Amino acid sequence: MKIKGIKRLRGEIKVPGDKSISHRAIIFGAISKGETIVSNILLSEDTLKTIQCFIEMGIEFNIDEKNNRIKIFGKGLNGLKEPKKPLNCGNSGTTMRLLSGLLVGQKFKSRLIGDSSLNKRPMDRVIVPLTKMGGNIKGVNNKYPPLDIEPSEKLNSIVYELPVASAQVKSAILLASIYSNRRSIVIEKKVTRDHTERMFEYFQKNDFVGSELYVPGDISSAAFFIVAATIIKGSNIVLKDVGVNQTRTGIIDVLIQMGAKIEIKNIRIVNNEPIGDIYVSYAPLKGIVIDEDLIGRLIDEIPILAVAAAFAEGTTIIRGAEDLKFKESNRIESIAKELKKMSVDISPLSDGLIINGGKKLNPAKVCSHRDHRIAMALSIAALAIEGESEILDSQWVNISYPNFYDIICAIK
Repeated sequence: MKIKGIKRLRGEIKVPGDKSISHRAIIFGAISKGETIVSNILLSEDTLKTIQCFIEMGIEFNIDEKNNRIKIFGKGLNGLKEPKKPLNCGNSGTTMRLLSGLLVGQKFKSRLIGDSSLNKRPMDRVIVPLTKMGGNIKGVNNKYPPLDIEPSEKLNSIVYELPVASAQVKSAILLASIYSNRRSIVIEKKVTRDHTERMFEYFQKNDFVGSELYVPGDISSAAFFIVAATIIKGSNIVLKDVGVNQTRTGIIDVLIQMGAKIEIKNIRIVNNEPIGDIYVSYAPLKGIVIDEDLIGRLIDEIPILAVAAAFAEGTTIIRGAEDLKFKESNRIESIAKELKKMSVDISPLSDGLIINGGKKLNPAKVCSHRDHRIAMALSIAALAIEGESEILDSQWVNISYPNFYDIICAIK
């Protein structure tokens, strides 16, 4: 994908439905009894993998891709059937980790597989607590996919302190606890997104009977255009109907601390999730220190935050983000390597980045490292640089934002 710099960014942008909430809506709809209708769902490569896994376990779906709407014909808490073949999670770590929690409580065996990238990502962080609960789950070297799960005699409750900030691990434990003998407790040192807890409560109130859900716009997707409007002079945009759950708005808090002009209006609660409209206009930024206490609320936004820091005056230091090494790529190394090609003064740390911003950037040929968030972050940097850049392997944006480049092309 070749991208030329633009003079300004204006207008209203509609971002796709939240990826995290979409995964969870599919899961809870499948294990509830009766029809669940999900509107504004993200139908991307990752979420379609989750849907396909449940199809393999006997769940029927009516999928309206044109209107981003699905109907799930749920079979209840014990209605899943043994899959006839391995459940292919593709590149989706969320699918694999959340389903591992759900599947240790089933009365049938299953196998979770992934692509070459996912097979290198650590799964011991879910294997350990699920095994402690009595789950019969094993991986390669007890750490990597594929994951093989056998029925357990019973699952026990657990009190578990997360060794790393991970909403996926927390969610795996909570899903397994549905099938355990007592309530489990998960202790977090740092706040992580709480979509599973909110959806659990929403469905539990209705005794896990099918319901209607609206998925808010994904703030992780909105973050790319929030940063674009902040760093490109003359910009002024509105992002409508975006999820503004406080466990996810760390990117907005950090950008405001850096000097960004961002305002959230029209906040309301829809199926237990806060939604609002985000107004953004250009503002000069300054470098800051981002410590580990905030990382759990903006872990997915670090690549685009690095781009914002490149345009800020002074030094930005990001620490406590070691988990970035285990995403679709090693995002610390990937974003540092590629932004350097654009003349950014950026250095990787063992757990973060140092960016000396405010210097003139140059267009370049850069690579996504087969990582959707790296591809989009580099694309936004290209929009803000005079001249034409090229993003190689840009198709990986389809993991979370299938029409991202349609919007970019419309801006041009």
